[in-house]
Amino acid sequence: MVIESLKQFFEYTGFANMTILNLLMIACGIVVTIISIKKEWEPLLLVPIGFGIIIGNIPFPEGLQIGIYEEGSVLNILYHGVQYGWYPPLIFLGIGAMTDFSSLISQPRLMLIGAAAQIGIFVSFIIAHYLGFTPQAAGAIGIIGGADGPTAIFLASKLAPELLGAIAISAYSYMALVPVIQRPIMLLLTTKEERVIRMKPPREVSRKEKIIFPIVGFIITAFVVPSGLPLLGMLFFGNLLKECGVTKRLAETARGPLIDVITILIGLTVGASTQADVFLTHKSLKIFALGLVSFIVATACGVLFAKFMNLFCKEGNKINPLIGNAGVSAVPDSARVSQNVGREFDRNNHLLMHAMAPNVAGVISSAIAAGVLLSFLG
Repeated sequence: MVIESLKQFFEYTGFANMTILNLLMIACGIVVTIISIKKEWEPLLLVPIGFGIIIGNIPFPEGLQIGIYEEGSVLNILYHGVQYGWYPPLIFLGIGAMTDFSSLISQPRLMLIGAAAQIGIFVSFIIAHYLGFTPQAAGAIGIIGGADGPTAIFLASKLAPELLGAIAISAYSYMALVPVIQRPIMLLLTTKEERVIRMKPPREVSRKEKIIFPIVGFIITAFVVPSGLPLLGMLFFGNLLKECGVTKRLAETARGPLIDVITILIGLTVGASTQADVFLTHKSLKIFALGLVSFIVATACGVLFAKFMNLFCKEGNKINPLIGNAGVSAVPDSARVSQNVGREFDRNNHLLMHAMAPNVAGVISSAIAAGVLLSFLG
């Protein structure tokens, strides 16, 4: 009797249900967690994702109602925010409440760089479709090039929910690797003379302009791409809470406790969705490769478009093409890369405020690109 009970107990342990794939994914989760702590690569995202990978790959017998893919389990309920796409708009609310659009308002021409960087999304869409992915899956994969995790999750939940885990992990991984991936591309595509271009200081933006911008910006973008309304609406609404000056408590909540809670939930559940039997497929490897291509093309397009704009700029009003990398949506990491690379060649050349213009434009543009893809493929 005792032996039978012990045998039955053992059958319910993770040891009895363990596979090599589970161990491999748990090892990946540990590596992601340790690297994100040691290197400080997007730790607010990658620590929850890394630990979530470990949670999602603890083996257990069927019928316990604890797995993320088991309807009614706690993890499954928390995962609904990813599956049905309501975590990303809340993240965008917080992003809007912490974003200063002054640099973009004062230098509207730099918005074109943020738009140009989204070309990577559509190039990857074409390549993914050519490699055999459905148009819907190809669209969801392409958005990785925007380096915008919430937008990638939002679009994948609508177009390719079966690939959501791989797309989300890929998007957040490349967001964390922005300094590693972008610097070589920036150096390859620019000359020494271009890297030391000094740009005019941006003009001071009035409070009235800051209040008008989110209202007018939302109306224009939402009329152009109504399908992007959940992301664009929350982004501009969050920014209005910040800039209007009379809703400080709401703005503090949006950019503080709210975004922190949602970041924890989205990171943990996305990580847990990488259950070995679902995640480890040839499609996942292709998604990671295509995501890298998309990100590289997006960075290159931003830099090259800044160089193209200089053909039409008068001397003294040139754009330093090193800020072109900031056209992707990784705010503010890609703008910091612009600043750091620029200072390697001129210690007194401060590009951060200039780079923030295409950076925040990239956030808006990636949401618009997602809306376009959703309109045509949804």
